[in-house]
Amino acid sequence: MHDNCLICKRIAMIQDQTNPYFVAELTTGYVVLGDFQCFRGYTLFLCKHHVSELHHLDHQTKLQYLEEMSAVAQAVYETFQPKKLNYSLLGNSEEHLHWHLFPRHADDPALGKPVWIVDKAVRYADSARPTEAQLHTMKLQLMQKLDEYASLFIIARYDG
Repeated sequence: MHDNCLICKRIAMIQDQTNPYFVAELTTGYVVLGDFQCFRGYTLFLCKHHVSELHHLDHQTKLQYLEEMSAVAQAVYETFQPKKLNYSLLGNSEEHLHWHLFPRHADDPALGKPVWIVDKAVRYADSARPTEAQLHTMKLQLMQKLDEYASLFIIARYDG
């Protein structure tokens, strides 16, 4: 773990069973729901390896990580039924490999535009934070689809 890395800290919380957004551990990464759900179903796939670039992974790990990310994306798509699913692998703020999966719904505040144009005050509003009951339901629903699309990769899971 890298002390100054938010994602490493979030992974440590998963390992300590204190991360309320944890959904599943796969071979190469962790599936978590976003703390804020301005984009309903917003999910992240956090790489187990602290690297800043995809090409820093060895070839086999990189291929497996991408395959697992694709399975996670399919599960997110099937669970939350968006009009479009956006994939982002940026790492500008946190230099730890991680995917952002943004389901884009007809009622989202920036449909057809990048999610980043939505003001942070809207994206991170208290109203965008799921309640404990909403979070529980979302995790169970996503876990059902992960069982369908990523079952070969699942090491640990949220079971409620």
